[in-house]
Amino acid sequence: MAGLFYSSSKPPSSSSSSSSSSSPSSYSRLLLLVTLLPLSLACFAFVLQWRGGLDDPVTHWSTDHREFPGMASTHEKRQRSLRGRSNSDSGCVDLLGQSSAPSFPYFRDWSFDYQSDLNPKICITTSTSAGLEQTLPWLFYHKVIGVSTFYLFVEGKAAAPNVSRVLESIPGVKVIHRTKELEEQQAKSRIWNETWLASFFYKPCNYELFVKQSLNMEMAIKMAQDSGMEWIIHLDTDELIYPSGTSYEYSLRKLLGNISADVDAVIFPNYESSVERDDIKEPFSEVSMFKKNYDHLPRDVYFGNYKEATRGNPNYFLTYGNGKAAARVQNHLRPNGAHRWHNYRKSPKEIKLEESAILHYTYPKFSDLTSRRDRCGCKPTKVDVKRCFMLEFDRAAFIIASTASSEEMLQWYREHVVWTDDTLKLKLLRKGILTRIYAPMVIIQELREAGVFSSVVNSAHMSLNNSSTVSISRESSQVTGRRRVLEAHLDLDSESIASAIPPQSPPGLEPLSE
Repeated sequence: MAGLFYSSSKPPSSSSSSSSSSSPSSYSRLLLLVTLLPLSLACFAFVLQWRGGLDDPVTHWSTDHREFPGMASTHEKRQRSLRGRSNSDSGCVDLLGQSSAPSFPYFRDWSFDYQSDLNPKICITTSTSAGLEQTLPWLFYHKVIGVSTFYLFVEGKAAAPNVSRVLESIPGVKVIHRTKELEEQQAKSRIWNETWLASFFYKPCNYELFVKQSLNMEMAIKMAQDSGMEWIIHLDTDELIYPSGTSYEYSLRKLLGNISADVDAVIFPNYESSVERDDIKEPFSEVSMFKKNYDHLPRDVYFGNYKEATRGNPNYFLTYGNGKAAARVQNHLRPNGAHRWHNYRKSPKEIKLEESAILHYTYPKFSDLTSRRDRCGCKPTKVDVKRCFMLEFDRAAFIIASTASSEEMLQWYREHVVWTDDTLKLKLLRKGILTRIYAPMVIIQELREAGVFSSVVNSAHMSLNNSSTVSISRESSQVTGRRRVLEAHLDLDSESIASAIPPQSPPGLEPLSE
């Protein structure tokens, strides 16, 4: 029995010993596998990403390849940088270090020539004497948000051959020079025989500009009709449209595309720039603080903080406060001054936007004091400046720029224009009177970094030999267009007598007593 017990108990003893000896080995192998597998996968992924081989499959599935400015991934930015170095090494870049064809970093393979692709078709008309440093950022920013066509009535710097050559080379841009022939054609306009603009006739400076803008807007309407435009906007080159209020897209096309078909005009209240330094060079890229319009503020907030927001100036805004308007292009449309549109056959239906605005960069540079002075030949007296300027701040600024020393002008500019009181800024930002808006700044900075502006300038100069012939043909076609527009609508029986709406200051404190 003892032997049987021994023999029968021996195998279990051996088996138990074997199991106990193999178990730690199995656990070790499993632990090693669990440890090494993630490390191996991580190393593999790192190597792929380092070599540029790791891609997000979602980018291939998506049908919408648009990106908002500044949203590109670090990997994509690095890839663009590497491609730029590669092109540079192969000698495929121009003297400015960018491709000679305009590039655009937010829509892949977009060259800005997209007039037939966008709906609704939107055009902007302006009368400008600004140089390329201001006009190019203004123009391409509005291309980004969906404007396809621009009618530029140019004088001064903007009419210089090297400037207009660049502007004419940009797809969708029509440059109209203020020639003697243009003035003769505009002298035949029906506007001169009507009463709605008569109070502005034969006066200097701002009044003269106001009439000139209206005559140019009249011509732009006909050009817009001939080109199949659906909306037209008059905008100065120190103003940017801020199309806030669309659900998911920073787009003027989306905004106007959602407007009811029975609406004839859309009013954009304007916000005014509030500069924080006296050495601004590029306002579109350096200014982010704006003062909101009365229309976008609660009444008690506006009037309750009026004096602090005004800071001793004649009004809440330095200049105008009645916004700008976009008009639906249709028969019998006419300008109603630089800020509004009207119709010869009906009273247009207007709506005012609750979120979108015009960003007006008002006196953002110290040099704006002297540049405005140099454009006007009025005497610097309180009586004479009323003949030249419609708004009080413009009159005061003109007198200072004409009579004060450079040091006195700078001191006045700091006191009346520059926001240096951080406590006051913080208070008005919290109240909602001041606001920060960064989107235009980001877009324009990205455009500049992408080389869009330098590329356009370089491309225009490289094609100098061909541009003279093109300019002649364009000019002759524009003359024909002028003649047609100024002869249009002369057979209408009824006329609207609504007076032109001038630039107007925001409400003062008087409404408190109502």
